[in-house]
Amino acid sequence: MKFKEHLSIFIRGLRQYHAYAPKYFVSHSLGDIVRAVTPYVPVYFSARLIDALASGEPAARLIMYVALTVGLTFILHLISGYLSSVDAKTDYNCYRQEQWAYSEKAMSMAYESIEDRDIYHLKHQIEAESQTGYNLYQIRHSFSNMIGAVTRIIASASMSFSFFTLTSVPLGMKLAAVAVTAVTVVCNVLTTSKQMKERCKFFRNNVFMNVYLDKFSDYIGNYGAGKDIRLYGMEDMLAEKRAETESSFYRRSIHVDNRLALMSLPGQLLNTVLQFVLYAVLIYGALKGDVTVGSIAKYVSCVTMLLGAVTTLIVGINTTLENNLHLKQYFSYFDIPNNMYKGSLTVEKRDDREYYVEFCNVSFKYPNTDTYALRNVNIKFKVGEKLAVVGVNGSGKSTFIKLMCRLYDPTEGVILLNGVDIRKYDYDEYMSLFSVVFQDFKLFSFPLGQNVAASLDYDKERVVTCLTQAGFGDRLGEMPMGTQTCLYKDFDNNGVEISGGEAQKIALARALYKDAPFFVLDEPTASLDPISEYEVYSKFNEITGDRTAVYISHRLASCRFCDRIAVFDNGSVIQYGTHDSLLEDESGKYYELWHAQAQYYT
Repeated sequence: MKFKEHLSIFIRGLRQYHAYAPKYFVSHSLGDIVRAVTPYVPVYFSARLIDALASGEPAARLIMYVALTVGLTFILHLISGYLSSVDAKTDYNCYRQEQWAYSEKAMSMAYESIEDRDIYHLKHQIEAESQTGYNLYQIRHSFSNMIGAVTRIIASASMSFSFFTLTSVPLGMKLAAVAVTAVTVVCNVLTTSKQMKERCKFFRNNVFMNVYLDKFSDYIGNYGAGKDIRLYGMEDMLAEKRAETESSFYRRSIHVDNRLALMSLPGQLLNTVLQFVLYAVLIYGALKGDVTVGSIAKYVSCVTMLLGAVTTLIVGINTTLENNLHLKQYFSYFDIPNNMYKGSLTVEKRDDREYYVEFCNVSFKYPNTDTYALRNVNIKFKVGEKLAVVGVNGSGKSTFIKLMCRLYDPTEGVILLNGVDIRKYDYDEYMSLFSVVFQDFKLFSFPLGQNVAASLDYDKERVVTCLTQAGFGDRLGEMPMGTQTCLYKDFDNNGVEISGGEAQKIALARALYKDAPFFVLDEPTASLDPISEYEVYSKFNEITGDRTAVYISHRLASCRFCDRIAVFDNGSVIQYGTHDSLLEDESGKYYELWHAQAQYYT
């Protein structure tokens, strides 16, 4: 990257850091300055005290220097302590805001981005890099170090400037001291830069290892995986794989540490030479009578701290440049646009629920693929009709539902609601028309009532009614706290574990609670036992009422409850009609699927 891009990314990172926790940003920066200045107070006043002792000045002057040394240092420590307490209060908030940003981004993305595997891997990549120490954490750390380093450089230079006014030290000696200092600084800069490149390369290569080890932790900590681990004796395999990864990390770590130690030798040697030269020049000046004992201690201390500050600054700059490469990728995730057109038309709220949905020559390809999941689909149905969508796996049934619900927009063609392109409607209003139970629905470790209502506040009687309609009434009666009972034990030790079939009934109740005009069921009985499945079938019309019901199923017996049946195959609607009319076509796909399943019920 060019300097301009580096600077742009760095400034954006600082702004983001400041936006998450303004107080933390300010207090931490001020604290860095105070902590950097504090060591120079005793250096300066101690030098004055030593000179005062050597020249036999009055006790009052000595006491004043002691008081200033101790008092100012104490005040600076108090200020630093106060700023650190402010940091402690706001640091956690900064961390939580940063973590919450991932959730906010996920919720604001178009659904196609959520399902995009490249974006999924990008998110996990930047999360792993953050755990390694890159991204916003690193910019906080580097910025803090650079502020402190610049402050110390300014303080050291200010307190050392009087060295050039000494008359007893020849110009040649001054230039020699400056030359050795410059050579030492340049050597430290080059050495530190090279060391940082080695260290950054090491950390960069560890990102994948962090992802790898996180997966091991997920496998081992997941109670669902615990059954397989024990039944198949996978403990040794998992332990050996983790040990192998850890051993590889430590071998590379030792190798890098040895290389860094060797690189530091020239700088350490020059530091020793510099101290020798400084002492020699200053002692010469002292013997000539122009350099005091206190000045010797002051100059040597300032130059030593100057070298340390330069090293810290170079480390901060190099770390920032390396981190900018990761920040660029980090921001690329948060810059992913939501290209889903939101529309502005208000969806007509009809008391008669007279809605028509029509697919007009709709084709669709998932992002980053060249294969059509749907091809030239033409179908029309209205509210009150019960439409079954059937077909083998991969025939396009779920994709059809995702398009109708506007989780995706068609690649080609148009979907109409009452004759209007659904993309022209206000997105949120259009979504409110659908109550959907997807095959891969999600329940949360919250109270049962909140899961059904999808809200913190809910109508308890209505929740109970919906659960009863969905066939969950008996199980609800067994729950210790009724609708307040927490599902699962993630957040509540008294939470209840529910079976797959019970979870499916709760998801069905959630769709009923929303009471939208379109009722979409994607394999709603897949996890139910035969009796519960029969209950859902027999109550199908009662459950759906006057809503449009779109019913996806592999079990063709359920289709007999529907007015129309759409048969999908290879992304196209190849048959459309009633159950009886489709069975009359003995060469059709529906006839084939029906009799393939019927033999198991004979």
